[in-house]
Amino acid sequence: MEAPDACTLPTAERPFRVAEFDQLFADHLRDSNRVDPQTLDLTLAPESRATVEDLTARELECCSFFTFTLTASADHLRLRITVPPTQTAVLDGLQ
Repeated sequence: MEAPDACTLPTAERPFRVAEFDQLFADHLRDSNRVDPQTLDLTLAPESRATVEDLTARELECCSFFTFTLTASADHLRLRITVPPTQTAVLDGLQ
């Protein structure tokens, strides 16, 4: 079965989700690197782990085209976000 290629989050809830990502980035983002059109690497403060895990899990419920890979070290978290070619505009928006 193929994943839907669109977000299923109700339109009325989308501004709140965007605000959650904005707050995460404002509070914890240390660096970002656009690896290629479909891949974005974010470096976040380690104390953001619970927030990142919660937010990405909820995002996958409505936007299953995302792939989130979280790796941790003692001094930072690395969140790799990948999307299919048809969703690069969504990744542009996150960046």
